[in-house]
Amino acid sequence: MSWQVWLGLALGGLVVMAALAGPLRRLGRLLVRCGVGLAVLWGLQSIGPSIGITLGFNALNALVLGVLGVPGFGLLLLTQWVFR
Repeated sequence: MSWQVWLGLALGGLVVMAALAGPLRRLGRLLVRCGVGLAVLWGLQSIGPSIGITLGFNALNALVLGVLGVPGFGLLLLTQWVFR
């Protein structure tokens, strides 16, 4: 292949990386926040039953906590209370 083809591929790759930088950054931030939510749920497993709070340790609860934060925690507790 000639150098023009390599140059075109390199520039095309840079354009694609620049276009995907924002969405990948947001996805990374969401994954970090879900990880923090999962850590909170894991910590809640040990002290939760003594104070009457039992939430499942799963990806959906971690996603709700990661996206909504403290209001999400209240929402999870409210839905648990409603469905009991």
